[in-house]
Amino acid sequence: MSQGFESTARLLDRARCGDQTALEQLFTRHLKPLQRWASGRLPRWARDIADTDDLVQDTLIQSFKRLDAFEARGVGALQAYLRQAVLNRIRDEIRRSGRHPEHTQLDDGLPDEANSPLEHAIGREALERYEGALERLTNQERDAIVARLEMGYSYEEMAEALGKPTADAARKAAQRALVRLVEEMQRGAQ
Repeated sequence: MSQGFESTARLLDRARCGDQTALEQLFTRHLKPLQRWASGRLPRWARDIADTDDLVQDTLIQSFKRLDAFEARGVGALQAYLRQAVLNRIRDEIRRSGRHPEHTQLDDGLPDEANSPLEHAIGREALERYEGALERLTNQERDAIVARLEMGYSYEEMAEALGKPTADAARKAAQRALVRLVEEMQRGAQ
């Protein structure tokens, strides 16, 4: 990370005081990791003209408009808050699309590239096991998993976000958290 990497807490304080540059830095810092995390979570059938990246960007804009209502309760709190906001928006889009299915003309000559109902159910079950296991981890373990796997943070970025002294300490924390996650997922599969 560069020398100018300012903590999220400091950027939040500045943004709440009306500093537009700090708000833009927060937006930039969280946009790509959240887009990577959200990629594929919105089923193809639930998408309309706006794609998942647009959904994430819009959710961040709306969330940052309500920044005064956000209460930071530790390292990684903003990341978790934004991830939950995106997840809520994805769920809203799925519900909305489910109420108003898209009307399309079927072409008998084109193969169906969508997952079968069985493939869809298996994927959903795995996601539910993952999310259930994630909930059973400690806050520190959960933050490490989300930062590394879902947000795609480098170990340097994780060290900053998780308050670890070095990238190596962040790597070790992520490894320990991953072992616990696998244990919890296996427990949930039984």
